[in-house]
Amino acid sequence: MKEIVQDGAAVLREMAQTVPEEMFGTPELAQIIADMKDALDPEVEGVALAAPQIDVPYRIFIVRKDRTLPTPPNGKSAPAPTTPIHDVYINPEIVKTSRRRALVDEGCLSVRGIYGTTKRHERVTVRARNQDGSRFERGAGGLVAQIFEHEIDHLNGTLFTDHAEHLVEITHEHDA
Repeated sequence: MKEIVQDGAAVLREMAQTVPEEMFGTPELAQIIADMKDALDPEVEGVALAAPQIDVPYRIFIVRKDRTLPTPPNGKSAPAPTTPIHDVYINPEIVKTSRRRALVDEGCLSVRGIYGTTKRHERVTVRARNQDGSRFERGAGGLVAQIFEHEIDHLNGTLFTDHAEHLVEITHEHDA
């Protein structure tokens, strides 16, 4: 299984490369996406992952859609799906953002144990491609809009800690 690289790895500070046209629909692209899913799925706090986080310098990110669903009003979480639901975004670009921005709490699997507050747009629309090369546009608000900006930052060599405020370090018992 691919390891999630940590702050200090050069790949996290580089502009990721566009996935070339001839790579769509290939076993190579399918393997990169499978490796990303395998790295993300065991991370209980992980909602998304960019390819550079597994040392692959391509403009790809995935979102664990099942982990972005709101908690029902009764406070009980919905039963976990038997198989994770992943959305794949290849060569994504932000095409529209709301004027309003909000302060949100954020963390990152490549900056373990560090959390902070950052400003993100309340709504974001992304244009991207699927694994087969087909194009799509997806708009979102709240957590998913935040994910879009966070992951595209990764593809541009930016970590949330570059612009976050009130950074705190939290060590979990299993990390100690």
